[in-house]
Amino acid sequence: QVQLVESGGGLVQAGGSLRLSCAASGRTFSSDTMGWFRQAPGKERESVAAINWNGGRTYYADSVKGRFTMSRNNAKNTVYLQMKSLVPEDTAVYYCACAAGKWLATSLLGKADEYDYWGQGTQVTVSS
Repeated sequence: QVQLVESGGGLVQAGGSLRLSCAASGRTFSSDTMGWFRQAPGKERESVAAINWNGGRTYYADSVKGRFTMSRNNAKNTVYLQMKSLVPEDTAVYYCACAAGKWLATSLLGKADEYDYWGQGTQVTVSS
């Protein structure tokens, strides 16, 4: 059974930083494309970042480019989202997702429909 468990969320002041982690289990993680998505209250889920199986390709939403960095450690079955210069608009529940065994074109890395497994989410709140 595939499980994705996010951690690292919390309350931070605007301008601060957080690092989210997503620990995966239940499959050969090293062959998977991984993504981070977020959903704010009253808004639709949106893509944040994604990374291919070896970290050679990444995708970032325009709203986070230059502030967020996604990385992965296949030996630890973990992906990370380093978030810097946080703004109140980054407040949301952040979800880790796995596209099992898929090679995704760069144009598809941010498409939620391409992902098969999802974590429960971790809350990030940025105060002004």
